[in-house]
Amino acid sequence: MSDTLTIHDLHVAVDGKPILRGVNLTMQRGETHALMGPNGSGQSTLGMAITGHPKYEVTQGTIELNELNVLEMSPDVRARSGIFMAFQRPVAIPGVKMSDFLRHATTNIRNPNRKEGEELISMREFRKELKGKMKQLQMDVEFARRYVNDGFSGGEMKRAEILMLAMLQPKFAILDETDSGLDADAVRLAAGSIAEIGRDEMGLLIITHHDKLLVHKQHCQLRRRDVQLLRQQPHA
Repeated sequence: MSDTLTIHDLHVAVDGKPILRGVNLTMQRGETHALMGPNGSGQSTLGMAITGHPKYEVTQGTIELNELNVLEMSPDVRARSGIFMAFQRPVAIPGVKMSDFLRHATTNIRNPNRKEGEELISMREFRKELKGKMKQLQMDVEFARRYVNDGFSGGEMKRAEILMLAMLQPKFAILDETDSGLDADAVRLAAGSIAEIGRDEMGLLIITHHDKLLVHKQHCQLRRRDVQLLRQQPHA
C-alpha cells in the first residue's frame, strides 16, 4: 500500500487568530501538489502545522500519515516518520558542518529508534552517498565542509535544503517557496534538481507564487485559494 498523508477539515490559529479554515488534502507518495497564492495567504501556515511548529495551533481537524495521528507526534517524531519541510528562511547553525548535520539526520531517518550516542551510518558509506548526491545536484564538495547556513547566500540556503531533501529521502516533503530569491537560472536548476531527486519516491507539496518550479513535473495537482484553504485577510 502506498504511503498516504491525509488532512481533513484542518483549522489552524496563530496567537488565537484563525488562519486556516477547513483544509482538506490527500496526498500519496509519488504525487506532486502545488499550492499557489499571494504572500500572506496562509500556505506556510499549512506547512508549519503539518510539521508541528508550536506557534501554529490546530483547533480542529486531523492530520494522518498512514492512518497514524500526526498531531499526537512531536516534531522530531514527525521528521523521523518521513515528513520533511524546506523552509523559506532556514536557520544558521554556526560550528556545525553540513556533512556532520546530514550524517546525523540521515542516520536518524533510516533508524528512527536510534538513541543519541548510538552508532551512526558508517563514514565511508555516508561520504560515498553524499558525494554522489552533490554531483547529481552539481554542487562543489567543499559545500559540505561549511557550517549549516552560516554566511550562506539566499541561493546557497535553498540549495542546502535541496541537498538535505536528497539525502533524507522523506516520504513527504513540503517545499516552502524554494524558488524565492533565486534568479531564472537558479530556479531552473532547482526545478531540475527537485524533479531528479523526487521522481516517484516521495510526495511533494510545493508552495510557490509561480509555476517555474513545476516545469519538470508532468503530473501536478494545482491548488489555489478557491479550494477553501485560506482566510481572506493577509497573515505573515
